[in-house]
Amino acid sequence: MQFFSGFWLLLQQVYSYKSMFIVNLLHKTLTTFGNFLILMGKTFNRPDKMRMFLKQYVKEMAQLGVDSVGIVLLISFFIGAVICIQMKINIQSPWMPRWVAGYTTREIMLLEFSSSIMCLILAGKVGSNIASELGTMRVTQQIDALDIMGVNSANYLILPKILGLVTIIPFLVIFSSAMAIIGAYATAYVGHIITPEDLTLGLQHSFNEWFVWMSIIKSIFFAFIISSVSSYFGYTVEGGSVEVGKASTAAVVNSSVLILFSDVFLTQILS
Repeated sequence: MQFFSGFWLLLQQVYSYKSMFIVNLLHKTLTTFGNFLILMGKTFNRPDKMRMFLKQYVKEMAQLGVDSVGIVLLISFFIGAVICIQMKINIQSPWMPRWVAGYTTREIMLLEFSSSIMCLILAGKVGSNIASELGTMRVTQQIDALDIMGVNSANYLILPKILGLVTIIPFLVIFSSAMAIIGAYATAYVGHIITPEDLTLGLQHSFNEWFVWMSIIKSIFFAFIISSVSSYFGYTVEGGSVEVGKASTAAVVNSSVLILFSDVFLTQILS
């Protein structure tokens, strides 16, 4: 009896700790979401000086988007080549049409990789860059100085980043899809895994242009998630350089999780 009574008390303690953990997690999540909405409310205001905003807007497009073109093209080239090889070796058989490898390569790149997976990669590069930049400005009191001068620091610092990344992301998606096709043709001409004629036949088979638009639409939502979430974690840093590093990590992790969640809903809606 003493054993069962002790076990019952242990279960009660575990249940109370679990309940407290869930309540604290829910409270932290709702608090963070509320602070995020408040920050976005300050961000999406009319800029005080449109000329300065346009200058920052162009700068952020170059820094966040144009500087990411190299890594996007490199990864897309090799992913397109690898997918084509895998489809040809492991999927295609004498019982299937000869255009299957090219068709599946095109569909994978358009539907998921060029939008979702590429944005996950950009969340690591661009998201950490935004969070560390704003976090450093916060701990060195540069943001406080802007607030003291009467400048809407959220609007001045965050809005150009969000609009810049949202503007440039469709071009990155198009470049990614095009470079993946080039990688697949490199497999055909150099590796001789598949003939160029069969690959071309698969790329042209039952092409649906809506898939291109769906990829672009999804990437725009993902770009907003990356820029806004990373800006929030960088803007709200408290402490020193260690906290800046933690904020950068939190920005990448939370952006990636939100991209995966939103990908499920957007795919269901757009399909």
